[in-house]
Amino acid sequence: MRPLLLLDVDGPLNPFGAMPDDRPEGYLAHRLMPPSWEAAERARLRAWGRPERSPTPLPVWLNPAHGPRLSALPYELVWATTWEAEANDFIAPLIGLPELPFVPWPGRRPESRPEPGGKPHWKTPGLVAWAAGRPFAWVDDEITPADRAWVAAHHGAPALLLRIDPNHGLRAEDFTALEAWASALGRPASAAGSAGPSEG
Repeated sequence: MRPLLLLDVDGPLNPFGAMPDDRPEGYLAHRLMPPSWEAAERARLRAWGRPERSPTPLPVWLNPAHGPRLSALPYELVWATTWEAEANDFIAPLIGLPELPFVPWPGRRPESRPEPGGKPHWKTPGLVAWAAGRPFAWVDDEITPADRAWVAAHHGAPALLLRIDPNHGLRAEDFTALEAWASALGRPASAAGSAGPSEG
C-alpha cells in the first residue's frame, strides 16, 4: 500500500506569501469564488456595513505542472486543506489532478498561525487520526517542531513533515525529498535508516 501524501493548498500549491508582486516562475494567476470564500466575504461586507457590495474573488496562483508531478509520485494523494471538497472543484482542474479524498475539519478553526515552540497545529491531531496508522508525508507552510514532536509521540508509522515556504510553493527539491522518502520506505530498515519526520 502506498503512503499517503497530505496536501495543503495555500502555501505549497498557492504561494500566497509572494503576493501581490513576486509570482514565482511557472505560476498562473486565477481569481476564484469558492462558496465558502463567498460566504465569508459577504459576512465581512455585512460587518463593515456594506452588504450591497459584491464579494471580491480570491486571488490564487497555481502551477499547472504540479498536478502531473504530484500524480507521478509514489503516494496516494489526499487534500489536507481548509478548502476541503472545494479543492476538487476549484484547484484540481487547474493543475490537472483528479478528484481526491479530503480530510474533513471541524467547523471552528483557529485563525492565528502556530508559533515555533508552541502547541502543534490544529490540523495535526486530525491528520494523524485520519491516517489511521498508515505512513504519510504532509506538506504545509505552517508545520513547526511542535507538530513533529506530536506526530512522533502519537503516530506509530513513519511520517515526513515537510514545511513549504509560502513565498515559493513546492519546488524541485521538495519533489525530490518526497520521492526519496517514499522510496526509502520499501527498503530494509538497515538500508532505509530512520524514517522520522523531516525538518523540511
